[in-house]
Amino acid sequence: MIEPRTLKGFRDYLPESMIPREKLIATAQRVYRSYGFSPIDTPAMEYLEILTGKGSDETDRQLYRFQDHGGRDVGLRFDLTVPLARFAAQHINDLGTPFKRYHIGTVWRGENTQRGRYREFMQCDFDTIGTRSVVADIETGLVIHDLMRAIGIERFTIHLNNRQVLQGVLQKQSLADRSVPVLRAIDKLAKIGAAKVAEELRDAAGLNEEQIAAVLGLAEVAGSNDQILKSVENLVQGNAMGEEGLARLRDIAAGIVAAGVAEQRLQLDVAIARGLDYYTGAIFETFLDELPTIGSVCSGGRYDNLAGLFTRQELPGIGASLGLDRLLAALEELGRLEKVRTPAAIFIPFFDAARRNDYLRLAAQLRERGWGVEFYPEPKKLGQQLKYADQRGFRAALILGDREWQDRQCQVKDLTQMRSEQVPLDDSLQALEESLRRVLRSEKNEE
Repeated sequence: MIEPRTLKGFRDYLPESMIPREKLIATAQRVYRSYGFSPIDTPAMEYLEILTGKGSDETDRQLYRFQDHGGRDVGLRFDLTVPLARFAAQHINDLGTPFKRYHIGTVWRGENTQRGRYREFMQCDFDTIGTRSVVADIETGLVIHDLMRAIGIERFTIHLNNRQVLQGVLQKQSLADRSVPVLRAIDKLAKIGAAKVAEELRDAAGLNEEQIAAVLGLAEVAGSNDQILKSVENLVQGNAMGEEGLARLRDIAAGIVAAGVAEQRLQLDVAIARGLDYYTGAIFETFLDELPTIGSVCSGGRYDNLAGLFTRQELPGIGASLGLDRLLAALEELGRLEKVRTPAAIFIPFFDAARRNDYLRLAAQLRERGWGVEFYPEPKKLGQQLKYADQRGFRAALILGDREWQDRQCQVKDLTQMRSEQVPLDDSLQALEESLRRVLRSEKNEE
């Protein structure tokens, strides 16, 4: 016998895990579509040269790579942005610009597993390709905001920065040639703390103590958004890139707030860097106020040069990605996931074997009216069937024996409140549907 087991960092998804996953995916699709983003898909596997050297040394190390049967060097995609750059370069003449896409798909990274982080996981990306307009930057923040609210999260904070601000500070410290290791180190501030980052800046990037102090000074910039903007003015003063980045940062923040996002939900944070090398401008990270330690659940930024690796045509881009698995882990930890094993709300027990076709007809009529219905396949004892219904998380059961069928009556049993009511069973099913709506409304109110 082969032992049934899964690889480390990979998971099976039982129904109680897949139902909320699919619900979040459907929510993301709805929000993305409301802004005009169109769906695309790309292969899980790409030529190795497409993937390597695009994210960071770390993503290169984590890449699942091998030779296929034809001897070609290939790899599994580690994110959805690099394949998008290849996709845009290949198809942009047919698509036109600006091109707005969303892509929901699985990616793979051979990294150390931890809470909310796996080696196979799903990303829910949205991006705008072919424009440098600040409107696209602002819209990215608005989509993140609307997505969080559509999911049902009210207490969250979107952290916003601009890589140009960071680059300006580095240029003032004569560190432009070491920006990659410095920015990678800064990105770890929240994870490992200032002391460890200072050590990495010294050992990996070769900074002296004065330069380390200047870089870590970014982490000490605090206060209201207006106060942060004033502090950053002093940090980048006299540097063209830094000043341009600051002006852009101010413009993005003003646009997001003007569109109706509450100011307390937007936090300027000049210490965030995002670890991937391809970011060039605005960067976003989103934290749950109730569980900030789980990390950002929706992140992204502007990458104006990535597609230039595949085409001479200018294809600047900006977008973000919902970290589906991390968000689900957070919602589970916060007790916000509904514990059900079935997407159907209604259960019909097989109570009277002679009435099989009547049960099947009733279930079909309800499905035609938009209800999710499961009919039990065997005429077992009612208690056994209701135990099954309770284990699966059905909200309502329709109890009909031979007498109920003769009298054209149906017992609607509320499985969440354990109460019942008799309703007439006429051809219109009006009374039955009204009773079912009361059951579901009652459960909603209890929550």
